[in-house]
Amino acid sequence: MRRLRKIKIVATLGPASSDYETIRKLFEAGADVFRLNMSHGSHDEIIERHAIIRQVETDLGRPIGILADLQGPKLRVGVFANGEEELTEGQEFRLDLDDAEGDATRVQLPHKEIFDALEPGATLLVNDGKIRLRVKEHGTDFAICEVVVGGTISNRKGVNVPDVELPLAALSEKDRKDLEFVSELGVDWLALSFVQRPSDVEEARKLCNGRAAVLSKIEKPSAVKNFDAILEASDGIMVARGDLGVELPVQNVPPIQKSLVRKCRAAAKPVIVATQMLESMIESPVPTRAEVSDVANAIYEGADAVMLSAESAAGDYPVEAVTTMNNVAVEVESDPTYRVIINASRGAEKTTVADGIVTAAREIAETADIEAICCYTQSGKTALLVSRERPAVPIIVLASLEKTARRMCLSWGTHCVLTGNPSRFKDAVIHAVRAARGEGFADAKDQIVVTAGVPFGQTGTTNILRVAPCEERLISATDPG
Repeated sequence: MRRLRKIKIVATLGPASSDYETIRKLFEAGADVFRLNMSHGSHDEIIERHAIIRQVETDLGRPIGILADLQGPKLRVGVFANGEEELTEGQEFRLDLDDAEGDATRVQLPHKEIFDALEPGATLLVNDGKIRLRVKEHGTDFAICEVVVGGTISNRKGVNVPDVELPLAALSEKDRKDLEFVSELGVDWLALSFVQRPSDVEEARKLCNGRAAVLSKIEKPSAVKNFDAILEASDGIMVARGDLGVELPVQNVPPIQKSLVRKCRAAAKPVIVATQMLESMIESPVPTRAEVSDVANAIYEGADAVMLSAESAAGDYPVEAVTTMNNVAVEVESDPTYRVIINASRGAEKTTVADGIVTAAREIAETADIEAICCYTQSGKTALLVSRERPAVPIIVLASLEKTARRMCLSWGTHCVLTGNPSRFKDAVIHAVRAARGEGFADAKDQIVVTAGVPFGQTGTTNILRVAPCEERLISATDPG
């Protein structure tokens, strides 16, 4: 199951992809990580999908990452007596806490926190920005707005408040229950919605208590503003372009995407580019040319992963969507321009011994006749540093911990192999050669680069690099590890 491309693919599971056969086909087509969307599906359904993924993992003998995406607090209007109303440009429309059914002049907005944070002139967006309201007057329980862009408003449509950092926690009561549930179930990544500040991430990390890595979704202007601190507090990032494109002018999203991807790479933390990547494939077996260009652009930027949402969860062609994304990635990464762009975008500050070791590993691999870089890692940190270098050769991650191998499935270029825990560097070389040969990356005449930290089993001790021949004597050597 060796991939022929470096970028990873995240596929969301749902009604169209909830059985063993489909999930296995998705993995075989190219999915590296499966996303469980906690906004949809019961806990029983999540348990069933989780079990199927782990069964596919066992049957195919390859680590598979699982990402649970928390819903986050959802801001919605109440209900209307007629089900919907038509708002016209220039009219006044009132939002308040009154739970009476709405009409053409008002509706409930059951979120006191919004009224407390609003200011005159603030913008409210309803139904993914299709309706735009401007606050004229407000109090602690109401806001009188002018309709700037009209349209049909109906029951429980979502509300975005782009101009204000809302005093809302990223974790609702539902999220807290879901967080505990999936952490105990055994997911590898936990995605946080509605992140606005680093304290949101720190709260989730405390509740998670090391059971899963924490990934922040950037979908609010305040998250973009506070990004550097959020990145430092997070294990990974998702550029969630859906809400980001609602709350910001759409033309702002591409440069923000590029900036965030570069910052994540410099920090050696995986970044996913998500939302509407192959949207037309929900109903069509082929994507639009613009969608293919969008996926290709994320690959050229050096993102760690690209993600499918409804395309694989609820679409008519889930396997075809993954196959298409895989094919685009293979083609882009074979383009000489791709390697030029990737090489030119290295710019992370390097200050540690581990930084020096992985930089040397990449330079040796690209200068000499090297087939792969094999790195031993306990926590995944060494592998993340190697991945940050974006080497031209494959990265074989040798991990003794299953959870580390699964988490690394999200990182660019990594091929994860579970292995024993060596007691000395000679044994590590034996493990590396066996993995390179056994996984089809090298044969007897080839060489690999091996990196590790001595003493073994301690995080952050990467301090050894060796060029090793893949000789038969190492394959048949006695290995006490």
